[in-house]
Amino acid sequence: MSDILLTQPLDAALDAGGELAASPSAVSWGAVFAGGVSAAAIAAILGIFGAGLGLASVSPWHGEGLGIAGFTVMAAIWLIIVQWVASFVGGYMAGRLRTKYVAVHTDEVFFRDTAHGFLAWALSVLFMVAALGAVGQSGATAGAGAAAAAATAAPIGYYTDLLYREPPGGGPVNGNPGVTNQELYAQASIILTQGVAQNGNVSADDQAYLAQLVTEKTGLNTADAQARVSDVIALEQADIVKAKKVADAARKATSGALIYGFVALLIGGFIASVAGAVGGRLRDNY
Repeated sequence: MSDILLTQPLDAALDAGGELAASPSAVSWGAVFAGGVSAAAIAAILGIFGAGLGLASVSPWHGEGLGIAGFTVMAAIWLIIVQWVASFVGGYMAGRLRTKYVAVHTDEVFFRDTAHGFLAWALSVLFMVAALGAVGQSGATAGAGAAAAAATAAPIGYYTDLLYREPPGGGPVNGNPGVTNQELYAQASIILTQGVAQNGNVSADDQAYLAQLVTEKTGLNTADAQARVSDVIALEQADIVKAKKVADAARKATSGALIYGFVALLIGGFIASVAGAVGGRLRDNY
C-alpha cells in the first residue's frame, strides 16, 4: 500500500458490498474553473499594466522612444512573463482546490493534478481569446471604415487638387464651358483611382487625357500640363511605395508578435501543468 495515496480512512471509501466505490469523475470542474478564472484575471491585470508600459515607451517624435523592432521584443518578453505568472497561479489553484480521491495510485494522482493545471490554463486561454476577439472585431470594423475613407477620399482628392491648381498669377479658366468643374474633377479622380489600383501605373492615353483636362481647367499649355500630370503621377507612385513599406513593417511586427505569443502560450501550458502538480502535492501534505 506504499504506492497508494489514502486521503480518507479506507472504510469511508467502501460501498455496502465491501468494494471500493468508484469516483463519479476524475475531473473537478469547479477547481478547473477557479484556476482558469484566476489565470485570466491575472493575465488581464498584467496586460493592462504592460499596455501602460508600452505606451510610455513609444513616442510620436522622430528618434525618441522604441522603434517597431524594440517594441515587439519588449512586448514578447512581457507576454512571456504574463503567461508564466498567470499560468502558474491558475494551475496551482486548480491543483490545490481539486477534489481528493481515496485509494488512488500516486502516479495517477500526479497525472490528475497535472491535467487539472493544464485544463485551467486551456480555459483561461479560451477566456482571453473570446475577450480579444470581441475587442478586435469592433476595432477592426471601425479601423477598416476609417482606413477606407482615408485611402479613397483624401489622397485622390489631394492629387486632383494638384492637377487643377491655378498657375501663379493666373485666374480660373475653363476652355470647355460645356464641362463643369465637378465633371473635370470626377474624370480625373476616376483615372487616378485606377492608377492606385495599378500600383501607380497610368497609361499613356490616360496621361494625355489628364493633360488635356488640366489645360482646359487651368489654361496651361500642353507641355506644362503634361509635366504637371507626370509630377502628380510620380507623387502618387511614391506615396504607394511608402504605404507598402508601412504595411510591410506592420506585417512583420504582427508576424513576430504572433510567433512570440505562440511560444508564450506553450510555456504557459507547461507552467500551469507543473503548478497543478505542485498544488496537488501541497494539498495532500496538508
